Amino acid sequence: MVLVAVHTGAGNIVNEENYKILCKKAATRGFDVLNSDDKSVIDAVETAIKCLENSGQTNAGYGSNLTFNGTIECEAGLMDNHGNFGSCACVNNLKNPISLARKICEKQSNLLNFGRVPPILVVGNGASQLAQEFGIETVDEKDLISEKAQITYNHYRRKITKYEHANLVRISPLDTVGAIAIDSHGNIASGCSSGGIILKLSGRVGQTAIYGAGCWSQKTDNQSLGAVTTGNGEYLIKTLFAREICSSLINCDLPSMRLYEVFKDKFLNSPFLPKNQEKYGGCLAVDYNCLENRGDLLFAHTTKTLCLGYKSSNQKFAKFITSSLPDYSQAGYNVIVGGISF
Repeated sequence: MVLVAVHTGAGNIVNEENYKILCKKAATRGFDVLNSDDKSVIDAVETAIKCLENSGQTNAGYGSNLTFNGTIECEAGLMDNHGNFGSCACVNNLKNPISLARKICEKQSNLLNFGRVPPILVVGNGASQLAQEFGIETVDEKDLISEKAQITYNHYRRKITKYEHANLVRISPLDTVGAIAIDSHGNIASGCSSGGIILKLSGRVGQTAIYGAGCWSQKTDNQSLGAVTTGNGEYLIKTLFAREICSSLINCDLPSMRLYEVFKDKFLNSPFLPKNQEKYGGCLAVDYNCLENRGDLLFAHTTKTLCLGYKSSNQKFAKFITSSLPDYSQAGYNVIVGGISF
């Protein structure tokens, strides 16, 4: 069994048809890579996310949200099922931040010279320098700012200026893109990439780059698990939500129900989060039984919508799903959960 699944962030849909085309394209590209002889689940995740980063339609890579100061600060993270994790943050000249996260992840198994421990998270200028050492493509920051991102920034910046002494401006929670890939041996990897929430403070790092918060992958003799999260980064960090999702699914007979419970108990009602505040979050998860060669592709969100695409060896073409909360007025308080067996 081979599967690649992607999502384009929890939040509002601007143009569903565009997201449909993009999700299917990214899932297909990742699947085709994974289906070739010499490629791995990490290759598939990187390929799928690079497709999303390059599109200009998502908040990742080209087209990322701008900071309050009007600059680009991207982040990305990637994890394999051996416990290796790599991430970068606050980078403004990488066309594909996920490629640097992948390289950092791969270097976790080997010490640096003089016995130094390799980094897990690299930020700012240090991340850009490391990317150049790895031969990863760098660009001018202005080449990462799409027309859509600039228009969105100008819109909200004017609102902030007009209402800076009143709490009247609401910012969209549209956030991270993510991907999960699993191969016929049960090897699994997950990754995510983001430009961060619109008008974020310069230097702010979201869940994408934080171990256990943005993505998680693990494998035992009989089960492979992966999760990628999206939404309010600070809340996802406080709850280490990607790891929490996978931990809850270990040896679980009813994964959809368990996912609903973990959103309720560990996110909406978490003792680590403020009460009576909107908690926007979403996830894509995979629960695979290695012995029976079957699994479940799961998704959940508390936002208005979540768009995802996937392709498996059981399908001729990639499929697309738009999940929406039935009561938009309760977004941030209710949870919708779905799943597909593969």
